[in-house]
Amino acid sequence: MSAEARAHAAFLCHFGETPEGVAFAPGRVNLIGDHVDYCDGLVLPMPLQLGTAVAWRRREERAGIRALAADFADETDSFSPGEQPAPGHGWRTYLRGMAAILPPCLEGAGGLDLAIAGDLPRGAGLSSSASLCTALARALVAGGVAAPLPPVELARAAQRAEHDYAKVACGIMDQMASTCGLPGHAMLLDCRTLGWRDLALPAGWAVMIVPSGVTRGLVDGEYNLRRTQCQAAARALGAGSLRDVPPGDPALADLPEPEACRARHVVEEIARVEQAADCLLHADLVGFGACLGRSHQSLRDLFEVSHPQVDRLVATLQSAIGLQGGARMTGGGFGGAVVAVMAASETARVRGSVASHYGQQAADAALVLVPENPVVLHASTHMYRKSSQ
Repeated sequence: MSAEARAHAAFLCHFGETPEGVAFAPGRVNLIGDHVDYCDGLVLPMPLQLGTAVAWRRREERAGIRALAADFADETDSFSPGEQPAPGHGWRTYLRGMAAILPPCLEGAGGLDLAIAGDLPRGAGLSSSASLCTALARALVAGGVAAPLPPVELARAAQRAEHDYAKVACGIMDQMASTCGLPGHAMLLDCRTLGWRDLALPAGWAVMIVPSGVTRGLVDGEYNLRRTQCQAAARALGAGSLRDVPPGDPALADLPEPEACRARHVVEEIARVEQAADCLLHADLVGFGACLGRSHQSLRDLFEVSHPQVDRLVATLQSAIGLQGGARMTGGGFGGAVVAVMAASETARVRGSVASHYGQQAADAALVLVPENPVVLHASTHMYRKSSQ
């Protein structure tokens, strides 16, 4: 069942009424360019048709927001939009954070009931938190609690919820992909200017996303530590950010460790994103795959955010794909999912390789995106679903 259908059903069951509408926001897979968005770099994410849905209905009798989280054992929350949430982590933090951050509706809102459901794998690095924040914002706007924002400003608001309330010092890639991305297209995003270009996935290509089974978390300090190390490296180099440092700059070698390795990853990864985008434009699958392989090696060895189980999965996929494509970890790291790009005709065989090494359940958990019909296939249900943004 899709996220929209689940949110609708949960609302009807809990509140006893039909929702007025359902807001949806997609997750994303990052093809290449991890840990460079907070360094003003270039990234290449791709929005998914899986994401978060929020069913909503206005309530005139009294102000305040009542919410149900269908994915968390039907947990509930009730609060006034003016209440400042305590910093923390979890769906209530994001809900209250977005309600506090968004500009209030000028006409004065009544109450609002919400039911939240998603279909992104948890802890897979597919941007579930950005999807949640964006979907919540769209529901709050549609329900008259918050005033509308342009998509880029909505992305900034969702990023602020991460920074101020969840205490994750993330960049803005995930939020921009969720608010502005085009289905079936990669988004070549400049995280400094927030300008972007939509690049269609070439015909005959496919993207496969395989969860590693290691649930990743970004609030244990390691993610924020990497950002601090990158900022320290930029200051030592006299640069505003590592975006301003060219690959091969001799000054990189003079940095202390681990800042030297962190900085080298960032400056080389930004260059790889440009190379990968060029390969995408020219349908160069071999070149694109090589960029993915070098990216994973850098994230593993220089940035140190991979995991042995993730590395083994990448090696398994790369062996099955060969030179016609590539595989790498995707997302913030410390677990999560692996993304692989290959010929669309090879997806069944590659999925079979995953099954032979990790079991059928792991193969069934894989997601496949193909450009000819830009939808995500969840193999365990064989259900295709399109969703509007």
